[in-house]
Amino acid sequence: MGDVARRLEPLTRRALSEFRVVVVTGPRQAGKTTLVRRTLGGEGTFARLDTEATLRAALDDPDGLARFGATPRAFDEVQRAGDPLIRAIKSVVDDDLSRGQFLLNGSADFLTVPTISESLAGRAAFLELWPFTQGEILQQPDGFIAAAFEDPDRLLDGGPSTLGVLDYLNRACAGGFPEPAAMAPQARQMWFRDYVRTVTQRDIKDLSGARLTHELPKLLRLLAARTANELAVENLHRASGLRSRKTTDAYLGYLQMTYLVLLLPAWSRNLSSKAARRPKAHLTDSGLAAHLLGKNPQSLARPTDPARGQLIESFVANELHRQASWHNDNITLHHFRDRGGAEIDIIAEAADGRLVAIEVKSAPAVHKHDVRHLCWLRDRAPEDLTCGIVLHTGEHAYRLDNRILALPISRLWTTQ
Repeated sequence: MGDVARRLEPLTRRALSEFRVVVVTGPRQAGKTTLVRRTLGGEGTFARLDTEATLRAALDDPDGLARFGATPRAFDEVQRAGDPLIRAIKSVVDDDLSRGQFLLNGSADFLTVPTISESLAGRAAFLELWPFTQGEILQQPDGFIAAAFEDPDRLLDGGPSTLGVLDYLNRACAGGFPEPAAMAPQARQMWFRDYVRTVTQRDIKDLSGARLTHELPKLLRLLAARTANELAVENLHRASGLRSRKTTDAYLGYLQMTYLVLLLPAWSRNLSSKAARRPKAHLTDSGLAAHLLGKNPQSLARPTDPARGQLIESFVANELHRQASWHNDNITLHHFRDRGGAEIDIIAEAADGRLVAIEVKSAPAVHKHDVRHLCWLRDRAPEDLTCGIVLHTGEHAYRLDNRILALPISRLWTTQ
């Protein structure tokens, strides 16, 4: 898709001017290497640890490699070198407190990799780069989260959406990984097949030493079938056929470590003592989820297909999660379900406690019944809820109630 500018790039540059070390992590093939090269702009030193010679140098003489070359020193796929290189980097930045010395990137959550015990706490800024948003693909503003918290009425601006249900399904099935998003459907399926094989059979095995990695694709497919649903790990364990619950828990952790699965924690401020506490699971790319489920836009267009609503919701959750990753405030995503019946797909919470509550519908029409739980939350947290929103596949944006809006899903990336 060419050298597309990423929303995270300005934040990466700013972090490099303020911290001794900047660590950019995210899924394999999300564009981290390109981001690092753009950030360096031809300056500094760039080393790829997925090449044999560089990896051997990192293992044989980590201190020498950490001190070699001009700064910023960038190490690509840093997790491959494990603790020795990270400890060497720590030693360098403890001796020299100047900013912008190292720019590290990797395809695993730095803080959960079993082979890395050094966290660089107090020395590093940690950023996450996810697959493309629709705004990055289409060069649109991606201003939804900012507007929802700062000026919700701005979300009503603009004309009718030109997209219909099939358009959204096409986008959901393409996903946001740079290469497959631009591919024809058949080539895309081959790409996702090889991607799953590489991450589960090589990356996770190398990082964790897990012995039963051949079971991971099945576990990932089971999670795809549960995308946009609460995760009952005991049920997942029984369906997986893995021998022990401990193994299931560990393998679920590995899928999170390599950014294949996103768990939205349950949200609660004691609004109800019966609030559910299970997280909601989303695959971190709706295109990958569609591949694992064997779905395409035409099959999902059937209103009776149960995966349609799930994939649309995961598509929306991923767009929001990616926007939150570069927002100036610390925005976290949750879900809410009360055992008495109230349920909200996504709750975005700012660090100061302000909330935006979002329901996702794969249908083009919104009815009063669809916003009852948003109104329920508004009435119980009137000072905190900035707005409640129903995102739908129809054309028009309109107000449904006090601080309750109905918006086309495309407002996620077209809002200024």
